[in-house]
Amino acid sequence: MAGIPLSDDYPVRRVPVVTYALVAVNVTVYLLSPMSMLAVWYGDPSARVCALEQYLLRWAAFPAELLTGTRLGAEQVDSFAVCSVDPAGTWPWVSAVTSMFLHADAWHLVGNMVYLFVFGPCVEDRLGRFRFAAIYLGTGLAACYGFALAEGPAVVPMVGASGAISGVLGAYLVVQFRSRVTTLLLGILPVRLPGWMLVATFFALDYFLYLSSSLYPDEQQGSVAYAAHVYGFLTGLVVGLLVYRVRWGAGARLSDVH
Repeated sequence: MAGIPLSDDYPVRRVPVVTYALVAVNVTVYLLSPMSMLAVWYGDPSARVCALEQYLLRWAAFPAELLTGTRLGAEQVDSFAVCSVDPAGTWPWVSAVTSMFLHADAWHLVGNMVYLFVFGPCVEDRLGRFRFAAIYLGTGLAACYGFALAEGPAVVPMVGASGAISGVLGAYLVVQFRSRVTTLLLGILPVRLPGWMLVATFFALDYFLYLSSSLYPDEQQGSVAYAAHVYGFLTGLVVGLLVYRVRWGAGARLSDVH
């Protein structure tokens, strides 16, 4: 996107513990992973390549695993890895969860955490900590499996929290439609924009790029999982509507009693 969100004008009523915990976990996992240059214990560049491949095989999500429900075989691992690595890994559904906390590089991490830090506290405050955590993990899983369906049985590692954060944005569109977000436009100009406009632009752009990559796969060589963004956002939107409506209805019934 051309705009970088800086802050939301919604005054949260309590500390967004879950949001802050998710940011902390994502940052910690990255710093301890082979993707981080600070993790010097993985050795020199040649050794780090092999460590990274083993790390991804264990913790990243692979469409071929998600669609079949079985781990990658030796031939599939050989088609992915340069080094001689162990094909054994976690169960596919576990990898779908752990992949949400992995990031390819520092920019990937920072971009995701900025959106989570800005939009997460509002959604957590409006829906509650437990519901927010459930939406984050649930939409992340939906995004992961949606990407697998769109990609087919490919031996391509999927990492990143963007699917789950797209789900948070979808829920945000429901629970805080009227808010305004201070945004750094084109990276230099701070402006206040309606939250719905920023979130809708995010979805529209990702949806266009997803369609483009589907219609012209040979011309789209990027590594961004736009399908995960789209499926995560739509799941967050639907779940946000259901949860927020149920919560509102329960509140109305309780007020009637009094």
